[in-house]
Amino acid sequence: MKDFQEKNLTEFSEFDLNVKLAAEVQELLFPKSSPLCEWCCMGVKFRMAQGLGGDYFDFITAPDGCQFIMIGDVTGHGLHASVVMSLLYGFIYRASIDRCDPLKVAEDANGFLEKFAKRSLELDHFFSTTLFCGIIHPQTLRMRYVNAGHVPPLVRRGMEILELSSTAPPLGFFENPEISVAHFQFSRGDRLFLYTDGVVETSNQAGELFGKTSVKEILLQDGSDHLTFLDHLFATLDGFGAGSRLADDCTAIVFDVHG
Repeated sequence: MKDFQEKNLTEFSEFDLNVKLAAEVQELLFPKSSPLCEWCCMGVKFRMAQGLGGDYFDFITAPDGCQFIMIGDVTGHGLHASVVMSLLYGFIYRASIDRCDPLKVAEDANGFLEKFAKRSLELDHFFSTTLFCGIIHPQTLRMRYVNAGHVPPLVRRGMEILELSSTAPPLGFFENPEISVAHFQFSRGDRLFLYTDGVVETSNQAGELFGKTSVKEILLQDGSDHLTFLDHLFATLDGFGAGSRLADDCTAIVFDVHG
């Protein structure tokens, strides 16, 4: 019995180590810092519920100076979500580098996921994702974007909060989903806040959710710089969920248009 327990402990320790190493590799996928821009600044903060997860994001500066930004959330969390996310992220990154077109990126990502779903009908619910991707022109401050079932990003403009609602269903469920492009006109001083549902679904010991209303309140009340804001947000989430196990991955991005 003792030998069996020791063997299980050894195997568990090895698995733990492998997960830790995989998490370190996964972090290498994502940008460590935002692009240097004269007209905007960006920051991101994230954490995975099980070390590995299905959230992904990136910032890409196009050759013409436009800024491409994306955030998404693969179905599930943990190891299986991490594997699917890594495959999908690599595909989307390649598609984005070749052509920073939100519609084309979303269509190609859907085709990529749908191909996997056909190969494994029993696991097709693991091959879906939400995705928000947009490209912002530095001169006009106009953004073209696709929101494929992602939680609506928020824009703080003065003491007003605007939402960028969905323009398509989550990707991977349908062979030819209806995906449309929307436009948003930024003003100088605007703050764009993108996040995954793990932020609003953080719960406390009473089972209450942090919720979108609380996120909006922080956006309106905290006028600090983008990095300080993100630290404040995650500290608030930690305080709210004190004693509760993190149930989902959390990612938040702040994009400030300079005034």
